[in-house]
Amino acid sequence: MVAGKPCLVFHLSLSIAGNAGVGFMDKIIIHDVEVRMRVGTVEAERNWPQRLLATIELEHDMTQAMQTDDLHFAIDYEKVVNRLREWGANKQWNLLESMASDIADMILEEFAPFSVSVLLKKFELPMTAAVSVHIVKRQKPLKIEN
Repeated sequence: MVAGKPCLVFHLSLSIAGNAGVGFMDKIIIHDVEVRMRVGTVEAERNWPQRLLATIELEHDMTQAMQTDDLHFAIDYEKVVNRLREWGANKQWNLLESMASDIADMILEEFAPFSVSVLLKKFELPMTAAVSVHIVKRQKPLKIEN
């Protein structure tokens, strides 16, 4: 993190024919977003927001965004970070696993990437640097009705 801002890394997988039907997609990776949320199996842990680090990976076809240089065709990662902080401010969870799952669901619903990966790090366990949970979710296939 640089001066309180999340570090962003782009992993672009390009092919001449585009990425449709290929087993990979472009990624936006937002590393170590500092958030303060209430999570813990005992009530005392949930009495105040804890410092967590979230790394979010968004798989998304960025072909149109790259060709047009237009944010309209991209996922605005600043909006993802701001929404994550706002969304989680008044919620609480018992488990890091359910928190990561809920974050992934919110991002899939609101930002529509093909898939999202959420890695959460919690720093409350003595004698450890951190405890992490990693969740990956994909958009559900559309059901076509006859």
